[in-house]
Amino acid sequence: MSAIEIPFNKPYLTGKETAYIVEAVQSGKISGNGLFTQKCHRFFEEKYGFKKVLLTTSCTDALEMAAILANIQPGDEVIVPSYTFVSSALAFVRQGAKIVFADSYSDNPNIDATQIEALITSKTKAIVPVHYAGVACDMDLIMEVANRFNLLVIEDAAQAIDTYYKGQPLGTIGHLAAFSFHETKNIIAGEGGMLAINDERFLKRAETIWEKGTNRAEFFRGEINKYGWVDIGSSFLPSEIISAFLYAQLENMEDIQQKRTALWNYYHEKLSPLAAQGFIQLPSLPDYTTNNAHLFYLICHSINDRETLIKRLKENGILAVFHYLSLHSSPFYTAEHDGRLLSNSDYFSDCLVRLPLFYELTFRDIDKITALIEQIYSEYNHAQAVHHYH
Repeated sequence: MSAIEIPFNKPYLTGKETAYIVEAVQSGKISGNGLFTQKCHRFFEEKYGFKKVLLTTSCTDALEMAAILANIQPGDEVIVPSYTFVSSALAFVRQGAKIVFADSYSDNPNIDATQIEALITSKTKAIVPVHYAGVACDMDLIMEVANRFNLLVIEDAAQAIDTYYKGQPLGTIGHLAAFSFHETKNIIAGEGGMLAINDERFLKRAETIWEKGTNRAEFFRGEINKYGWVDIGSSFLPSEIISAFLYAQLENMEDIQQKRTALWNYYHEKLSPLAAQGFIQLPSLPDYTTNNAHLFYLICHSINDRETLIKRLKENGILAVFHYLSLHSSPFYTAEHDGRLLSNSDYFSDCLVRLPLFYELTFRDIDKITALIEQIYSEYNHAQAVHHYH
């Protein structure tokens, strides 16, 4: 087996990260909510129009803050897609919620918004749409159902930075939203996340929860003369070192997004002939969403096809990976699930392959990857024809 020449992911550095980290260290304040944290907050609030954002140490933390703000109690129900990362559900399980899993669309891993209403009971408190691959869920339908039943909508926008739904930035539509800056995302900080607050009811309390249940932030702004313990919370703030790294990325966001989009489009162009022949399925983008080029995936016909494809790519030095296993059938939650079949979620769990996509990937790399995929399928097709003939 050859060494990996094209990794699945490679974190991209813009060149300013270390300079800003040095600046943060020399400022004498490297704990949370210093100069770079505030610069990042300002960037997001001004660029996208969030009412308020708070950087966190991870998207998981941002979701945990959202679960606290939503006042999720034991016995409450929260609707979450099954095809997602564990954090989308875990944040609410920790508050004692029962997770009601929803299926994906047949042609798109996002939550099937037309099925949500049937899952609502008197115990439902929140809906958590996950914008898979940075592609928007049907937010008009989700918000309409949520408003009718008086439910909170918490957007899991971990992969969806800089995507727009009908011209509106993702993360600004639901009551709350969570973002990720993990090293596999478009804009990175190693580990890192952000809570976006769009509903005024949550503005003040969010800051208190973020500051370990104290009104410390108000004290530092001179709004009160001493601070104390006023609510539950935790240490959700990232250090200034993380924020300094993130700010360097934000300054280069436009360049990063343009490059990723060009790579995504080139993959699509090169693999379209195979899709037209019916060998694979390519991502389906509803007309209401932009594409932030977070990841490029293709869908095989079966789990065996996928295993063969991943194995053959790896033998040629290319690392491709599959993604989530359906949460409803996970060892942790299978006994809690109500037994409904979520066949689309299982289909993506079995058949979806993620191809390498990162800033420093070249068009020549994509030529190599796509030529190999074509070769694998033409050999497969030839073998099938020979088998059929005999």
